[in-house]
Amino acid sequence: MALSIKRAQLVELYPRGKPGLIDGFLAAAADVLPRFGLDANIDRLSYFLAQVGHESGGLSITSENLNYSAKRMTEVWPKRFPTVADAAPYANNAEKLANFVYGGRMGNVPGSGDGFRFRGRGYIQITGRDGYANVAAKTGLPLETQPELAAEPATALLAAAGFWAWKKLNPVCDAQDFVQCTKLINGGTIGLPDRRAWLDKARRALVPPPPKSAQPAAALVIRVQQELRNNGFTDIGAADGLIGPRTKLAIDTWRSRNGLPAGLVDDALLASLGITL
Repeated sequence: MALSIKRAQLVELYPRGKPGLIDGFLAAAADVLPRFGLDANIDRLSYFLAQVGHESGGLSITSENLNYSAKRMTEVWPKRFPTVADAAPYANNAEKLANFVYGGRMGNVPGSGDGFRFRGRGYIQITGRDGYANVAAKTGLPLETQPELAAEPATALLAAAGFWAWKKLNPVCDAQDFVQCTKLINGGTIGLPDRRAWLDKARRALVPPPPKSAQPAAALVIRVQQELRNNGFTDIGAADGLIGPRTKLAIDTWRSRNGLPAGLVDDALLASLGITL
C-alpha cells in the first residue's frame, strides 16, 4: 500500500520548518513521492524524511551558509586552512570562500565562479556542477542554468527526490542500511547520530501507536515482540508488552514482507511468527 504524509505529521516531524517550505513539500508530495518510489514502503519514506531533516535543519535551511569566521574555517576545512591566518582572507566572504573550496572540483570550472554558483542547496544539499547536472537529468529541472530552483519551495522536494534517484538510494533503504544511505549522501558518516535521531522521529510521525482500546493482552504482545526481535527487529527495544510506534512499525513491516494484509496482532501474524497459543 502506498504511503502518504499529512500536514499534521509533517509539522510534528519538522516543528521548526518554515511555513512556505512545509506548504511546498505538501503541494508536491502527491506527485513526487510516487514518481520516485518514495511512498512504496516505510523504510524508503522514513529514510528520506530523516535525511531531509538532518540536511535541511527540519525544513528550515535550503542554502549552504558559507559566512564563516576564520577560526571556524580551520575547524571545517583543517587541511585547506591549517591556521587562522590562512583562513583570514576568506572570513565572512561566502562567495570568495565557496569559489576557493569548491572551485575546480565536482565539475566546477576553475576561476568561473561555479564554486559559489553551485554551492549546497535544497533539502538534501546538492553541491557542484556535476551534482546539479545529475539531478537535472533525473527531474527535468533546468538546474545548470537556474540552480536556485533546488532551494525554492515549489521545486525543492522534486530536486531532493532527484538527488535520491541519482544516488540510487531506494535499494539501500530496502536493504535497511541507514549507514550506507548516509555515506552515499554525505561521502562519510558525518552527523550519523543526529540522522538516526531524525529517523526515529520520522518513524514515530508516520506510524502512530494504536489506541489503548486496540492493545492486545500484554503477555501476547511480549511474545510477539520477542519473536520480532529474534527476526532482526531489535529497534523495538525491550519486550515490554506495549505496542508503541517502534513495535507497530515492526509489525507493519513484517506483515508487508510476508504478504499479510494490514492489521495488528491476529492469527495470521502469530502463525507467520511461529507463535502458538
